[in-house]
Amino acid sequence: MVNKPNSTADTPIEIIRDDFRGRTFRATIFDFDGTLSLLRRNWQDVMIPMMVEILAATGTTETRDELTALVESFVMRLNGRQTIYQMIQLAEEVRQRGASPQDPLDYKRQYHDLLWQQVGGRVEAVRTGAIPAESMTVPGSHRLLSQLRQRGIELYLASGTDLTYVADEVAVLGLEAFFGSRVYGAVDDYKRFSKALVIQRMITDAEFAPDQILGFGDGFVEIEEIKRVGGTAVGVASNESTRTGVDRWKRERLIQAGADIIIGDYRQQDILFATLGLS
Repeated sequence: MVNKPNSTADTPIEIIRDDFRGRTFRATIFDFDGTLSLLRRNWQDVMIPMMVEILAATGTTETRDELTALVESFVMRLNGRQTIYQMIQLAEEVRQRGASPQDPLDYKRQYHDLLWQQVGGRVEAVRTGAIPAESMTVPGSHRLLSQLRQRGIELYLASGTDLTYVADEVAVLGLEAFFGSRVYGAVDDYKRFSKALVIQRMITDAEFAPDQILGFGDGFVEIEEIKRVGGTAVGVASNESTRTGVDRWKRERLIQAGADIIIGDYRQQDILFATLGLS
């Protein structure tokens, strides 16, 4: 593997591995939250405190800081998988502290109710035109999808967020035309969906060769799964608060997961396309 950092103010693209050179891409799979959509930005600021409160209520002798560090570790490690997996881990942590956990689905519903207090207002503001959809997307998202489609590349979307929410938010942001029926998300029977399953269907059903698959994601799981099958992974280290620059914590995690390229957003997509051989 070749490690070639290439990141400047004018060319904010970092090449971590360049063995994707010469590939012909026919399909692209995107994560949603943090990769295209910012409607759910800072979701972790809702999930982590909720979990800390639940664990503190078990009577553990651990401090809030210790619980926060623990929760942050497993929440971000599981980022990209369905939300239920984070709740399954929460239930296990409650059990380890001698208390009786709720069903993970109950924890997930509690989290969704808390998160919707923030997300619901953003969704409705975009839906009614009070704020532009562009302000709730990673910069350059619409143009990137349009350019990929013009090049004949088939677009897929797979999110760890519940499919009901994902489908609605894709429509609210005006992205549904790019993906059509190829939008996947979490369901209550969580074993019926995973990003790995979607990627496998791309290979077995749509008959894309692994090296023809290009993936974009801001979480550990999707990058890891794309690389596992032999695809090319673009790590989107988006700064969700400022909509500019690279989130250094995300960058480090995405490199650990195996990302070939690191970007902060899609403003320099012409350079990105040239790097990928898609000019």
